[in-house]
Amino acid sequence: MCLGIPGKVIALADNVQDTAWVDVCGVKREVNVALVADGVDADSLIGSWVLVHVGFAMSRLDEQEALDTLAALRQMEEVEHDVTIFLKQ
Repeated sequence: MCLGIPGKVIALADNVQDTAWVDVCGVKREVNVALVADGVDADSLIGSWVLVHVGFAMSRLDEQEALDTLAALRQMEEVEHDVTIFLKQ
């Protein structure tokens, strides 16, 4: 299973074409945005939410969908943490 995590585009990268800085759960990452920038002005991506997988923005999301996805991922993390504690006993 592949997992994409929502992130918010905060700036365009200066050094490489088709890359931007994306805030993913508080961590700023340089992400390739070529797949979501096709046909749009790259500056218009700033402030947009994107689904990030292995360094690539795979699709754009509206803010509510991004926030809902982050909430679901946080719930999964809580379950995983509980399972980890259970297995160590």
